[in-house]
Amino acid sequence: MIHLKKGLMLFAFLGQFMTLSAQVKVQKDINYTDANNRYRQLDIYYQKDLAVKDVIIFIHGGSWSSGKKDTYWWLGRNLARKGIVAVNINYDLAPDHQFIRMAQDCAFAVKWVKNHIYQYGGNPNRIFLMGHSAGGHLAELINDDPRYFKHADIANPVKGVILNDAFGLDMKEYMSHAEKDKSYYDFLRTFSNDPINWEKGSPLYYIENCKNPHLIFYGEKTYPAIQQQSERFNKLLVAAGVPTELHIIKGKKHVAMISQLVFGSNHLYDLIIKFLKRT
Repeated sequence: MIHLKKGLMLFAFLGQFMTLSAQVKVQKDINYTDANNRYRQLDIYYQKDLAVKDVIIFIHGGSWSSGKKDTYWWLGRNLARKGIVAVNINYDLAPDHQFIRMAQDCAFAVKWVKNHIYQYGGNPNRIFLMGHSAGGHLAELINDDPRYFKHADIANPVKGVILNDAFGLDMKEYMSHAEKDKSYYDFLRTFSNDPINWEKGSPLYYIENCKNPHLIFYGEKTYPAIQQQSERFNKLLVAAGVPTELHIIKGKKHVAMISQLVFGSNHLYDLIIKFLKRT
């Protein structure tokens, strides 16, 4: 249902023929834990100058079972060109690992960024999370459920969260009513068949811990579950007094919500920059 491979193959392919602009530097395949594990690595895109910049950590989607940081080199490039230090991360995937391990990986990646990003011109006090699809779920989960940053032995350093067509904000609701199709059984590999785990893996159930500002996008033509859960999550943030802004992106389906950002002139970048400036 939420697989991204086919929709993003073109952009990964183009990466073989397009290079980063001269002013954007990149450091690739940095281990963010002691283990030399390609699933626990990150890439940094930045401009080498004297300015201290905001930091965006991007968590990719792929149904928790596929995807990799390298596919989104163009996102890192575009953000860096706009004066942001961009960090793309990998994390362990299903079926070998479930959501708890994935979220732990993401929290350790944030810890590494907090401790080291100053070396690349990033402000460690202005770290934002951004995620698409399953990556949006993981970004929100580590932001709202305190067990993950506690496990990483760090206070939550996240200044704000950007959700781009996030899937899985309420996995308990989704799994309880979903059609028993291939996607359903794929998701069991990540969340098990235990409704208690579905709730534990749902950011919505930790909303009381969410205090930082949010920018939420979803596509006008995306999956109904994403539309409904994004709206519901936004309303809960409003009710809790958390600054939040919701945008429905006209005409866009799920994959197009991220692939449109291959173009540096895309208007979502303007919304992101404005969000950073006011946060």
